[in-house]
Amino acid sequence: MSRRNGTLRFQTGGGKAKPQVPTGKKQRLNIERLANDGRGIGFVDGRTWFVSGALPGEEVEARVQGARAQVVEARAERILLASAERRPPPCVHAATCGGCSLQHMPQAAQLALKQHTLEEQLARVAGLAPEQWAAPLSGPELGYRRRARIAVRWENQQLALGFRAEGSQAIVAIDDCPVLVQPLQPILRALPALLGGFARPRSIGHVELFHGDFSVLLLRHTAALEQGDLLRLRDFCAQHQAQLWLQGDGEPQADQPGVLPGYRLAADDLRLAWQPGDFVQVNAQMNEAMVAQALDWLAPQSDERVLDLFCGLGNFALPLARRARAVVGVEGAAGMVERATRNAGENALNNLHFYQADLSKPLADAPWAADGFDAVLLDPPRDGAFEVVRQIARLGARRVLYVSCNPATLARDAAELVRQGLRLKRAGILDMFPQTGHVEAMALFEADPDVRTVRGSA
Repeated sequence: MSRRNGTLRFQTGGGKAKPQVPTGKKQRLNIERLANDGRGIGFVDGRTWFVSGALPGEEVEARVQGARAQVVEARAERILLASAERRPPPCVHAATCGGCSLQHMPQAAQLALKQHTLEEQLARVAGLAPEQWAAPLSGPELGYRRRARIAVRWENQQLALGFRAEGSQAIVAIDDCPVLVQPLQPILRALPALLGGFARPRSIGHVELFHGDFSVLLLRHTAALEQGDLLRLRDFCAQHQAQLWLQGDGEPQADQPGVLPGYRLAADDLRLAWQPGDFVQVNAQMNEAMVAQALDWLAPQSDERVLDLFCGLGNFALPLARRARAVVGVEGAAGMVERATRNAGENALNNLHFYQADLSKPLADAPWAADGFDAVLLDPPRDGAFEVVRQIARLGARRVLYVSCNPATLARDAAELVRQGLRLKRAGILDMFPQTGHVEAMALFEADPDVRTVRGSA
């Protein structure tokens, strides 16, 4: 008999540990349900198996990718008994590429899974449910991704180029990616011939492709490029009407001076400039829908002062400034603050100011927070914003809109916001990454109308 202490498992005297499941082993499994990331769950000999590419009710033959203690991670290699819900993947590389894990699942089922994940996390972690569930915000299943990182490796006297395989550093050669936006498809198809012809292909680290109001190709190199290789690269980018950026040891640099890349928020006639290395939402259509929903839910008024935390380039701050009296954007990266400030100027917004700050530190005493705020919007990274939300009451905001890329940290932070006297008014998912288990969500918190918020109180 075993006993548990925290996350460690111990055997009592005389006990015998089970032998580890070897990588590569094949196992027949009956799939009982789905994990939050879309993997099927099955059970064999007291172990829990997480199987990518499997659906509930299926019998599969799975190959082990890794194992630890009582948990085995595997991938379905053969479907012995298929679910009626299974569909043919739209991509021929779905069985090997690690980029899209849910292509075998219809979009409606993907949305239901993501909705369940958000509901489960809010209930289990925070004991919460919103007063109103919003309908899932979704867009096209394919052709949505405007940014991609292409892995490159020189091995066996050949250049391997494509995307990483699931659970492996191996590179899957990709000549067509159904989730990539159409303007980047010709570049992706032509890259192997271009880079394979370089005199020094070993100097290539990776390639990133972007598309906004024009296409961009960033080449990361580990050694100086040969002049002939650089000329080939320039000709290639000219042929594909793409701006060339290079990155050695430092920050990305444009090969030739020019206009910074950008993208538009059409509803407000805004253009946001950015450069490779900046965070930009990869799904342009969903980004516009997300911004529109955020503005609708937060409902900034013309006499209000609004705070945008983790503001990046101003994706929310600029549209907010079209509606509010004053907007303050706060971001940790100095370069992003500089470009956000430039974006405000180029869009003639003079009621918007950006500041750099460490968002893990107290904020209420910062000079820009002295007058408090009527509303707060925050869009933190995956680890959430616990230190920030602990200070929300001191900012005086009566409405808080939280945009999340991790339901677990959203739930944790939601519990803290409720502890400070806010109610979870509305919540819903945003399908920013179709074909994947990634869950984005939006949640609106409001103070009770009969409770007066006092700025400066803890």
